[in-house]
Amino acid sequence: MSNFIRDINNSEKINSKWSWFRKLLAFSGPGYLVAVGYMDPGNWATDLAGGSMFGYKLLSVILISNMIAILLQHLAAKLGIVTKKDLAQACKDFYPKKYHRFLWILAEVAIIACDLAEVIGSAIALNLLFKIPILFGVLITSMDAFLLLFLQNKGIRYLEALIISLIALIVGCFAVEMILSQPSIHAILGGLIPSSDIIKDSSMLYIAIGILGATVMPHNLYLHSSLVQSRKIGGSQKAKTEAVKFATIDSTLALIIASFVNGAILVLSASVFHKNGMNEVAEIQEAYKLLSPILGTSLAGTLFAVALLASGHNSTVTGTMAGQIVMEGFMNFKLKPWQRRLLTRSLAILPAILVILIMGEQYLGKLLVLSQVILSLQLPFAVIPLVQFTSNKKIMKGFVNSNVIKALAGFAAITITGLNIWMLYSIVA
Repeated sequence: MSNFIRDINNSEKINSKWSWFRKLLAFSGPGYLVAVGYMDPGNWATDLAGGSMFGYKLLSVILISNMIAILLQHLAAKLGIVTKKDLAQACKDFYPKKYHRFLWILAEVAIIACDLAEVIGSAIALNLLFKIPILFGVLITSMDAFLLLFLQNKGIRYLEALIISLIALIVGCFAVEMILSQPSIHAILGGLIPSSDIIKDSSMLYIAIGILGATVMPHNLYLHSSLVQSRKIGGSQKAKTEAVKFATIDSTLALIIASFVNGAILVLSASVFHKNGMNEVAEIQEAYKLLSPILGTSLAGTLFAVALLASGHNSTVTGTMAGQIVMEGFMNFKLKPWQRRLLTRSLAILPAILVILIMGEQYLGKLLVLSQVILSLQLPFAVIPLVQFTSNKKIMKGFVNSNVIKALAGFAAITITGLNIWMLYSIVA
Protein backbone atom coordinates (compact mmCIF):
# COMPACT_ATOMS: atom_id res chain seq x y z
CA MET A 1 0.00 0.00 0.00
CA SER A 2 2.47 2.59 -1.15
CA ASN A 3 -0.04 5.11 -2.50
CA PHE A 4 -2.75 5.92 0.03
CA ILE A 5 -4.59 8.42 -2.17
CA ARG A 6 -4.86 5.99 -5.09
CA ASP A 7 -6.08 3.16 -2.84
CA ILE A 8 -8.96 5.03 -1.19
CA ASN A 9 -10.23 6.97 -4.23
CA ASN A 10 -13.51 5.59 -5.61
CA SER A 11 -13.28 2.58 -3.30
CA GLU A 12 -16.92 2.83 -2.13
CA LYS A 13 -19.58 2.71 -4.83
CA ILE A 14 -22.72 4.88 -4.64
CA ASN A 15 -25.86 3.84 -6.52
CA SER A 16 -27.86 6.81 -7.83
CA LYS A 17 -31.09 4.81 -7.42
CA TRP A 18 -30.69 4.39 -3.65
CA SER A 19 -33.08 6.15 -1.29
CA TRP A 20 -32.11 9.46 0.33
CA PHE A 21 -31.47 7.80 3.68
CA ARG A 22 -29.37 5.01 2.22
CA LYS A 23 -27.27 7.55 0.35
CA LEU A 24 -26.81 9.51 3.58
CA LEU A 25 -25.51 6.37 5.28
CA ALA A 26 -23.26 5.60 2.33
CA PHE A 27 -21.67 9.07 2.44
CA SER A 28 -21.36 9.03 6.24
CA GLY A 29 -17.90 8.29 7.59
CA PRO A 30 -15.31 10.78 6.32
CA GLY A 31 -16.78 13.53 8.49
CA TYR A 32 -16.26 11.43 11.62
CA LEU A 33 -12.64 10.71 10.72
CA VAL A 34 -12.19 14.47 10.40
CA ALA A 35 -14.09 15.19 13.64
CA VAL A 36 -11.61 13.06 15.57
CA GLY A 37 -9.05 15.84 15.17
CA TYR A 38 -11.47 18.24 16.82
CA MET A 39 -11.53 16.27 20.07
CA ASP A 40 -7.93 15.09 20.40
CA PRO A 41 -5.82 15.36 23.59
CA GLY A 42 -4.67 18.84 22.56
CA ASN A 43 -8.25 20.01 23.02
CA TRP A 44 -8.27 18.57 26.50
CA ALA A 45 -5.33 20.67 27.64
CA THR A 46 -6.68 23.94 26.26
CA ASP A 47 -10.26 23.28 27.40
CA LEU A 48 -9.18 22.25 30.90
CA ALA A 49 -6.99 25.34 31.21
CA GLY A 50 -9.72 27.61 29.84
CA GLY A 51 -12.41 26.20 32.14
CA SER A 52 -10.37 26.25 35.34
CA MET A 53 -8.91 29.72 34.74
CA PHE A 54 -11.85 31.59 33.25
CA GLY A 55 -14.94 29.53 34.01
CA TYR A 56 -17.46 29.39 31.18
CA LYS A 57 -16.23 32.52 29.33
CA LEU A 58 -14.40 30.66 26.57
CA LEU A 59 -17.41 28.55 25.57
CA SER A 60 -18.10 31.22 22.98
CA VAL A 61 -14.69 30.52 21.42
CA ILE A 62 -15.56 26.82 21.12
CA LEU A 63 -18.89 27.72 19.51
CA ILE A 64 -17.39 30.18 17.01
CA SER A 65 -14.50 27.82 16.25
CA ASN A 66 -16.96 25.02 15.52
CA MET A 67 -19.00 27.22 13.18
CA ILE A 68 -15.81 28.17 11.31
CA ALA A 69 -14.82 24.49 11.21
CA ILE A 70 -18.17 23.46 9.70
CA LEU A 71 -17.77 26.05 6.94
CA LEU A 72 -14.14 25.18 6.17
CA GLN A 73 -14.77 21.42 6.12
CA HIS A 74 -17.65 22.04 3.71
CA LEU A 75 -15.23 23.88 1.42
CA ALA A 76 -12.63 21.11 1.76
CA ALA A 77 -15.21 18.46 0.84
CA LYS A 78 -16.42 20.52 -2.12
CA LEU A 79 -12.87 21.01 -3.40
CA GLY A 80 -12.18 17.26 -3.30
CA ILE A 81 -15.47 16.19 -4.87
CA VAL A 82 -15.55 18.78 -7.66
CA THR A 83 -11.88 18.89 -8.70
CA LYS A 84 -10.89 15.33 -7.74
CA LYS A 85 -7.88 16.89 -6.03
CA ASP A 86 -7.20 17.15 -2.34
CA LEU A 87 -5.93 20.45 -0.92
CA ALA A 88 -2.28 19.36 -1.10
CA GLN A 89 -2.61 18.36 -4.77
CA ALA A 90 -4.41 21.63 -5.54
CA CYS A 91 -1.61 23.65 -3.93
CA LYS A 92 0.95 21.73 -5.97
CA ASP A 93 -0.96 22.21 -9.24
CA PHE A 94 -2.06 25.83 -8.83
CA TYR A 95 0.89 27.44 -6.98
CA PRO A 96 4.53 27.91 -8.09
CA LYS A 97 6.95 25.25 -6.80
CA LYS A 98 8.61 27.52 -4.22
CA TYR A 99 5.23 28.31 -2.65
CA HIS A 100 3.85 24.80 -2.51
CA ARG A 101 7.08 23.47 -0.98
CA PHE A 102 6.84 26.13 1.72
CA LEU A 103 3.21 25.13 2.37
CA TRP A 104 4.25 21.47 2.51
CA ILE A 105 6.81 22.18 5.24
CA LEU A 106 4.23 24.11 7.26
CA ALA A 107 1.70 21.30 6.85
CA GLU A 108 4.26 18.78 8.10
CA VAL A 109 5.01 20.98 11.13
CA ALA A 110 1.28 21.11 11.90
CA ILE A 111 0.97 17.32 11.68
CA ILE A 112 3.96 16.83 13.98
CA ALA A 113 2.49 19.32 16.48
CA CYS A 114 -0.81 17.45 16.35
CA ASP A 115 0.94 14.11 16.79
CA LEU A 116 2.86 15.49 19.75
CA ALA A 117 -0.44 16.16 21.50
CA GLU A 118 -1.62 12.64 20.74
CA VAL A 119 1.62 11.11 22.03
CA ILE A 120 1.36 12.98 25.32
CA GLY A 121 -2.37 12.35 25.72
CA SER A 122 -2.14 8.62 25.07
CA ALA A 123 0.88 8.23 27.36
CA ILE A 124 -0.90 10.08 30.18
CA ALA A 125 -4.01 7.92 29.74
CA LEU A 126 -1.94 4.72 29.90
CA ASN A 127 -0.31 6.03 33.08
CA LEU A 128 -3.62 6.92 34.72
CA LEU A 129 -5.35 3.65 33.84
CA PHE A 130 -2.53 1.11 34.05
CA LYS A 131 0.22 2.94 36.00
CA ILE A 132 2.60 2.64 33.03
CA PRO A 133 5.39 5.24 33.40
CA ILE A 134 4.77 8.13 31.03
CA LEU A 135 8.18 7.79 29.39
CA PHE A 136 7.38 4.16 28.47
CA GLY A 137 3.87 5.18 27.45
CA VAL A 138 5.35 7.66 24.98
CA LEU A 139 7.42 4.85 23.43
CA ILE A 140 4.45 2.44 23.37
CA THR A 141 2.41 4.88 21.27
CA SER A 142 4.74 4.31 18.32
CA MET A 143 3.32 0.80 17.98
CA ASP A 144 -0.09 1.97 16.74
CA ALA A 145 1.35 2.00 13.20
CA PHE A 146 0.53 -1.70 12.96
CA LEU A 147 -3.12 -1.15 13.94
CA LEU A 148 -3.44 1.46 11.20
CA LEU A 149 -1.78 -0.83 8.66
CA PHE A 150 -4.23 -3.63 9.48
CA LEU A 151 -7.28 -1.38 9.25
CA GLN A 152 -6.23 0.22 5.96
CA ASN A 153 -5.75 -3.25 4.47
CA LYS A 154 -9.29 -4.16 5.54
CA GLY A 155 -10.78 -1.10 3.79
CA ILE A 156 -11.92 2.44 4.56
CA ARG A 157 -15.29 1.31 5.96
CA TYR A 158 -13.65 -0.79 8.69
CA LEU A 159 -11.54 2.20 9.65
CA GLU A 160 -14.59 4.45 9.76
CA ALA A 161 -16.48 1.92 11.91
CA LEU A 162 -13.69 1.81 14.50
CA ILE A 163 -13.42 5.60 14.62
CA ILE A 164 -17.18 6.08 15.06
CA SER A 165 -17.25 3.44 17.82
CA LEU A 166 -14.49 5.21 19.74
CA ILE A 167 -16.24 8.57 19.29
CA ALA A 168 -19.40 7.04 20.77
CA LEU A 169 -17.34 5.85 23.74
CA ILE A 170 -15.92 9.36 24.29
CA VAL A 171 -19.35 10.99 24.05
CA GLY A 172 -20.81 8.44 26.46
CA CYS A 173 -18.07 9.09 29.01
CA PHE A 174 -18.61 12.84 28.95
CA ALA A 175 -22.39 12.53 29.06
CA VAL A 176 -21.98 10.75 32.41
CA GLU A 177 -19.41 13.36 33.54
CA MET A 178 -21.93 16.13 32.82
CA ILE A 179 -24.56 14.40 34.92
CA LEU A 180 -22.11 13.97 37.79
CA SER A 181 -20.77 17.54 37.73
CA GLN A 182 -24.20 19.25 37.53
CA PRO A 183 -23.05 22.43 35.75
CA SER A 184 -24.99 25.70 35.83
CA ILE A 185 -27.22 25.92 32.74
CA HIS A 186 -27.47 29.70 33.18
CA ALA A 187 -23.65 30.03 33.27
CA ILE A 188 -23.32 27.83 30.18
CA LEU A 189 -25.72 30.00 28.19
CA GLY A 190 -23.90 33.12 29.37
CA GLY A 191 -20.57 31.65 28.29
CA LEU A 192 -21.85 31.20 24.73
CA ILE A 193 -21.99 35.00 24.36
CA PRO A 194 -18.61 36.42 23.24
CA SER A 195 -16.87 38.75 25.70
CA SER A 196 -14.44 41.59 24.93
CA ASP A 197 -12.32 40.28 27.83
CA ILE A 198 -11.01 37.60 25.49
CA ILE A 199 -9.17 40.24 23.43
CA LYS A 200 -8.18 42.45 26.37
CA ASP A 201 -6.73 39.71 28.58
CA SER A 202 -3.53 38.32 26.99
CA SER A 203 -3.70 35.14 29.11
CA MET A 204 -7.28 34.50 28.02
CA LEU A 205 -6.38 35.30 24.41
CA TYR A 206 -3.52 32.79 24.51
CA ILE A 207 -5.86 30.02 25.67
CA ALA A 208 -8.50 31.15 23.17
CA ILE A 209 -5.98 30.87 20.31
CA GLY A 210 -5.03 27.43 21.63
CA ILE A 211 -8.70 26.40 21.57
CA LEU A 212 -9.00 27.72 18.02
CA GLY A 213 -5.90 25.79 16.97
CA ALA A 214 -7.18 22.64 18.68
CA THR A 215 -10.62 22.96 17.09
CA VAL A 216 -9.93 24.13 13.53
CA MET A 217 -6.98 21.94 12.61
CA PRO A 218 -5.07 22.58 9.37
CA HIS A 219 -4.32 18.93 8.59
CA ASN A 220 -8.05 18.16 8.68
CA LEU A 221 -8.58 20.33 5.60
CA TYR A 222 -6.11 18.19 3.68
CA LEU A 223 -7.58 15.00 5.12
CA HIS A 224 -11.23 15.76 4.35
CA SER A 225 -10.60 16.91 0.79
CA SER A 226 -9.05 13.49 0.14
CA LEU A 227 -11.39 11.21 2.11
CA VAL A 228 -14.53 12.43 0.33
CA GLN A 229 -13.08 11.03 -2.88
CA SER A 230 -13.43 7.51 -1.46
CA ARG A 231 -17.07 7.56 -2.63
CA LYS A 232 -17.44 6.70 -6.30
CA ILE A 233 -19.92 9.09 -7.89
CA GLY A 234 -20.85 10.07 -11.43
CA GLY A 235 -19.23 12.96 -13.24
CA SER A 236 -22.42 14.96 -13.83
CA GLN A 237 -23.16 18.22 -12.05
CA LYS A 238 -26.19 16.61 -10.40
CA ALA A 239 -24.09 13.75 -8.98
CA LYS A 240 -21.47 16.17 -7.66
CA THR A 241 -24.11 18.48 -6.16
CA GLU A 242 -25.64 15.53 -4.34
CA ALA A 243 -22.24 14.33 -3.14
CA VAL A 244 -21.34 17.78 -1.79
CA LYS A 245 -24.68 17.95 0.03
CA PHE A 246 -24.32 14.56 1.72
CA ALA A 247 -20.65 15.13 2.54
CA THR A 248 -21.57 18.43 4.19
CA ILE A 249 -24.34 16.80 6.24
CA ASP A 250 -21.88 14.09 7.30
CA SER A 251 -19.17 16.50 8.45
CA THR A 252 -21.62 18.94 10.07
CA LEU A 253 -23.24 16.25 12.23
CA ALA A 254 -19.82 14.89 13.18
CA LEU A 255 -18.51 18.34 14.11
CA ILE A 256 -21.57 19.06 16.25
CA ILE A 257 -20.70 15.92 18.24
CA ALA A 258 -17.08 17.09 18.48
CA SER A 259 -18.29 20.48 19.69
CA PHE A 260 -20.25 18.76 22.47
CA VAL A 261 -17.09 16.94 23.61
CA ASN A 262 -15.00 20.12 23.57
CA GLY A 263 -17.68 22.06 25.38
CA ALA A 264 -18.15 19.25 27.89
CA ILE A 265 -14.44 19.28 28.83
CA LEU A 266 -14.48 23.04 29.41
CA VAL A 267 -17.80 22.90 31.28
CA LEU A 268 -16.53 20.04 33.43
CA SER A 269 -13.42 22.06 34.29
CA ALA A 270 -15.42 25.21 35.01
CA SER A 271 -18.09 23.51 37.12
CA VAL A 272 -15.69 21.35 39.13
CA PHE A 273 -12.42 23.31 39.35
CA HIS A 274 -13.14 27.01 38.73
CA LYS A 275 -16.23 26.86 40.91
CA ASN A 276 -14.12 25.54 43.82
CA GLY A 277 -11.37 28.15 43.41
CA MET A 278 -8.96 25.83 41.59
CA ASN A 279 -7.95 28.22 38.82
CA GLU A 280 -4.75 26.60 37.60
CA VAL A 281 -5.80 23.06 36.72
CA ALA A 282 -4.27 22.74 33.25
CA GLU A 283 -2.60 19.36 33.73
CA ILE A 284 -4.61 16.32 32.65
CA GLN A 285 -3.11 14.23 35.47
CA GLU A 286 -4.14 16.80 38.06
CA ALA A 287 -7.66 16.95 36.69
CA TYR A 288 -7.90 13.16 36.88
CA LYS A 289 -6.77 13.11 40.53
CA LEU A 290 -9.16 15.90 41.58
CA LEU A 291 -12.31 14.76 39.76
CA SER A 292 -13.10 11.72 41.91
CA PRO A 293 -12.68 13.38 45.36
CA ILE A 294 -14.64 16.48 44.35
CA LEU A 295 -17.49 14.61 42.63
CA GLY A 296 -17.48 11.85 45.24
CA THR A 297 -17.08 8.85 42.94
CA SER A 298 -14.09 7.03 41.42
CA LEU A 299 -16.16 6.60 38.25
CA ALA A 300 -15.51 10.25 37.32
CA GLY A 301 -11.74 9.82 37.07
CA THR A 302 -11.94 6.45 35.34
CA LEU A 303 -14.33 7.69 32.64
CA PHE A 304 -12.10 10.72 32.14
CA ALA A 305 -9.03 8.52 31.53
CA VAL A 306 -10.89 6.05 29.29
CA ALA A 307 -12.17 8.90 27.11
CA LEU A 308 -8.64 10.33 26.93
CA LEU A 309 -7.18 7.01 25.78
CA ALA A 310 -9.90 6.60 23.13
CA SER A 311 -9.31 10.17 21.99
CA GLY A 312 -5.54 9.70 21.70
CA HIS A 313 -5.72 6.49 19.69
CA ASN A 314 -8.46 7.84 17.44
CA SER A 315 -6.37 10.88 16.61
CA THR A 316 -3.22 8.90 15.85
CA VAL A 317 -5.04 7.01 13.09
CA THR A 318 -6.38 10.10 11.30
CA GLY A 319 -3.14 12.02 11.86
CA THR A 320 -1.21 9.34 10.00
CA MET A 321 -3.69 9.40 7.14
CA ALA A 322 -3.35 13.19 6.89
CA GLY A 323 0.44 12.82 6.86
CA GLN A 324 0.30 10.39 3.95
CA ILE A 325 -2.06 12.66 2.02
CA VAL A 326 0.10 15.74 2.58
CA MET A 327 3.35 13.99 1.63
CA GLU A 328 1.91 12.36 -1.49
CA GLY A 329 -0.13 15.38 -2.56
CA PHE A 330 2.57 18.03 -2.22
CA MET A 331 5.71 16.11 -3.12
CA ASN A 332 4.54 12.80 -4.61
CA PHE A 333 6.57 10.97 -1.95
CA LYS A 334 5.15 7.52 -1.37
CA LEU A 335 5.81 5.77 1.93
CA LYS A 336 4.14 2.67 3.32
CA PRO A 337 1.69 3.48 6.14
CA TRP A 338 3.92 2.05 8.88
CA GLN A 339 6.91 4.00 7.55
CA ARG A 340 4.95 7.26 7.53
CA ARG A 341 3.57 6.53 10.99
CA LEU A 342 6.99 5.84 12.50
CA LEU A 343 8.49 8.91 10.81
CA THR A 344 5.87 11.31 12.14
CA ARG A 345 5.71 9.63 15.53
CA SER A 346 9.49 9.70 15.93
CA LEU A 347 9.54 13.46 15.33
CA ALA A 348 6.75 13.88 17.89
CA ILE A 349 8.29 11.55 20.49
CA LEU A 350 11.59 13.44 20.63
CA PRO A 351 10.30 16.72 22.16
CA ALA A 352 8.08 14.79 24.59
CA ILE A 353 11.02 12.67 25.80
CA LEU A 354 13.26 15.73 26.13
CA VAL A 355 10.68 17.60 28.21
CA ILE A 356 10.19 14.58 30.50
CA LEU A 357 13.93 14.04 30.99
CA ILE A 358 14.99 17.68 31.31
CA MET A 359 12.02 19.51 32.82
CA GLY A 360 9.85 16.76 34.26
CA GLU A 361 6.38 15.39 33.57
CA GLN A 362 4.70 18.43 35.15
CA TYR A 363 5.53 20.49 32.04
CA LEU A 364 3.74 18.17 29.61
CA GLY A 365 0.49 20.11 29.99
CA LYS A 366 2.22 23.32 28.90
CA LEU A 367 3.72 21.46 25.96
CA LEU A 368 0.22 20.30 24.99
CA VAL A 369 -1.13 23.86 24.98
CA LEU A 370 1.92 25.07 23.02
CA SER A 371 1.35 22.37 20.38
CA GLN A 372 -2.17 23.70 19.84
CA VAL A 373 -0.96 27.28 19.50
CA ILE A 374 1.53 26.07 16.86
CA LEU A 375 -1.37 24.43 15.03
CA SER A 376 -3.30 27.69 15.10
CA LEU A 377 -0.32 29.57 13.67
CA GLN A 378 -0.32 27.15 10.70
CA LEU A 379 -4.03 27.62 10.03
CA PRO A 380 -3.90 30.65 7.69
CA PHE A 381 -1.54 28.77 5.36
CA ALA A 382 -4.16 26.06 4.84
CA VAL A 383 -7.30 28.18 5.09
CA ILE A 384 -6.31 30.93 2.64
CA PRO A 385 -5.47 28.50 -0.24
CA LEU A 386 -8.70 26.58 0.43
CA VAL A 387 -10.82 29.75 0.28
CA GLN A 388 -8.91 30.98 -2.76
CA PHE A 389 -9.33 27.75 -4.74
CA THR A 390 -13.03 27.27 -3.96
CA SER A 391 -13.72 30.92 -4.88
CA ASN A 392 -12.00 30.55 -8.27
CA LYS A 393 -14.50 29.95 -11.08
CA LYS A 394 -11.86 28.48 -13.40
CA ILE A 395 -11.12 25.77 -10.82
CA MET A 396 -14.61 25.14 -9.42
CA LYS A 397 -16.73 26.05 -12.50
CA GLY A 398 -20.41 25.78 -11.48
CA PHE A 399 -19.50 25.01 -7.88
CA VAL A 400 -17.64 28.24 -7.17
CA ASN A 401 -18.43 29.80 -3.79
CA SER A 402 -21.41 32.12 -3.71
CA ASN A 403 -20.90 35.71 -2.61
CA VAL A 404 -22.27 34.87 0.84
CA ILE A 405 -19.89 31.92 1.25
CA LYS A 406 -17.01 34.03 -0.05
CA ALA A 407 -17.79 36.68 2.56
CA LEU A 408 -18.10 34.17 5.40
CA ALA A 409 -14.99 32.25 4.37
CA GLY A 410 -13.06 35.48 3.93
CA PHE A 411 -14.18 36.63 7.38
CA ALA A 412 -13.05 33.30 8.85
CA ALA A 413 -9.63 33.56 7.17
CA ILE A 414 -9.17 37.18 8.29
CA THR A 415 -10.32 36.37 11.84
CA ILE A 416 -7.93 33.44 12.16
CA THR A 417 -5.01 35.42 10.74
CA GLY A 418 -5.82 38.51 12.80
CA LEU A 419 -6.07 36.60 16.08
CA ASN A 420 -2.73 34.93 15.41
CA ILE A 421 -1.03 38.27 14.72
CA TRP A 422 -2.60 39.77 17.85
CA MET A 423 -1.44 36.82 19.94
CA LEU A 424 2.12 37.10 18.67
CA TYR A 425 2.09 40.84 19.35
CA SER A 426 0.79 40.20 22.88
CA ILE A 427 3.56 37.69 23.57
CA VAL A 428 6.34 39.94 22.19
CA ALA A 429 5.00 43.12 23.81
